[in-house]
Amino acid sequence: MKAVVEVFGWLLVLQGIGGLLNTLFGWWGWAHGLLVVNVLPFLDGYEIFAAVVIGVLGFALLAVAGSVAKASGRTEEGR
Repeated sequence: MKAVVEVFGWLLVLQGIGGLLNTLFGWWGWAHGLLVVNVLPFLDGYEIFAAVVIGVLGFALLAVAGSVAKASGRTEEGR
């Protein structure tokens, strides 16, 4: 469970950072179709805000993954 939440968290963080950088600077023209903020038509005009929200949700998932590991009594050394 922890690994799945961490993977989704990192994916959301990367989507948020990538979407924010691509919207602000247009660096990654080749990745336009890979970023969620560019694919969803209802986000037109709100790409920056959506990218920030996606990134924050990714960090929240990473925090949840860390708290799940602490709550279960497991650490990285004691898997």
